[in-house]
Amino acid sequence: MKIAFIGLGIMGRPMAGHLKAAGHDITVVERASLTAEDRAAFAVAPDAATATAGAEVAILMVPDTPDVEAVLFGAKGVAAGLKPGTLVIDMSSISPTATKAFAAKIAAKGGDYLDAPVSGGEVGAKQATLTIMVGGSEAAFERAKPLFDVMGKNVTLVGPTGAGQTCKVANQIIVALTIEAVAEALTFASKAGADPAKVRQALMGGLATSRILELHGERMIKRTFNPGFRIRLHQKDLALALSAGRDLGVALPNTASTQQLFAAGPSWTIPASSRHSRPWPRTRSPRTPEGPPEEPGTGMRRMAHPQPVAERSSRGGFAIHAAAPEFVPQPPV
Repeated sequence: MKIAFIGLGIMGRPMAGHLKAAGHDITVVERASLTAEDRAAFAVAPDAATATAGAEVAILMVPDTPDVEAVLFGAKGVAAGLKPGTLVIDMSSISPTATKAFAAKIAAKGGDYLDAPVSGGEVGAKQATLTIMVGGSEAAFERAKPLFDVMGKNVTLVGPTGAGQTCKVANQIIVALTIEAVAEALTFASKAGADPAKVRQALMGGLATSRILELHGERMIKRTFNPGFRIRLHQKDLALALSAGRDLGVALPNTASTQQLFAAGPSWTIPASSRHSRPWPRTRSPRTPEGPPEEPGTGMRRMAHPQPVAERSSRGGFAIHAAAPEFVPQPPV
C-alpha cells in the first residue's frame, strides 16, 4: 500500500519503519530533521499535498490540534492533494471536538477519516506493541486494520469519529493520576521506614498493581528519570480533558489538581550533578505531640506531602517523580 506518513518524531519514526518493513511504500515530507537513514528508507516529497497525491492512505503523527489542522488544511497540506477515496488516519492525540470538524471537511472532499491515537510511548512504538484507540466508520477501520496490526497489539474500534480521541483523553487522565498516586505512595512508604523497592514488589501482586507502578515505580526507586514523553504534551492532554469536562458539565477535580502539578513542573528542576545518583530519601525525624519536627534555624516544620517534580532533559522533555517533602512556615507559638 502507498502511504504518506507525516510526523517522524520519537514515535512516528519507528511506526513508519514498521510499515516499511511490512512491505508498504512510505513517503515522508521534506524536513531538516530527516536523517540519512530516513532518506534511505523512505521516499521524500516536498510537501504534504504532494505526498498525499500519490498515496492511498495518509497517516499523521504530530503533537497537537493546531499541528494537525495545519498539516491537513494549510498551504500544500493533505487536503490539497486528497483524491476521492483516500483514507486519512490521524494518530496524534488532539481535541475530540476538533477531530469531528476535521473529519467532516475531509469527507466533503471525498476522503475517509479515522482518529487513531495511541498509548505505549516510545517503547511501544519501537516494539510495535502500541494500544491503538480508533474512532470512525467500521468500513474505514477494516481497511486500516492491517496497518494498525503492524504498529500495535491492542487495536480497538471504540466508536464513531472522535471516540478514539475521547478514549485517549480518558487514558491520559488515568496515567497522570496514577503517576501521582504511585509517587505519593512510595514516598509515604519510604518516610515511614519501609524499603520502597520491597513495598513495590508486594503491591505488584495485589489490587494496586498497574503498568505505572511497574514501570514508573521502578524508575522512581532507581532514581532514573530519562524522559520518553514531553510533560507539556501530557499537560495538553489534561487540558483537553478539563475543557471537555466543562462542556459536558462533568467535574474532574483530581484531573484539575494533577494538571496544576504538571503546569508547575517545568520550574522544578534538579541539578545535573544529582541526577541518577541520589538514593531514595529514607531519613526520618522523630515526630512530636505538637506535630512534625521543626527544622533547626528555619522556623519551618517538615511536612510529609510529596510533590511531583519535573526533571529537565537534554532532549527537551521532563520526567515526573516524587520530590523531598516540602517545608511550610508555621505560626509563632
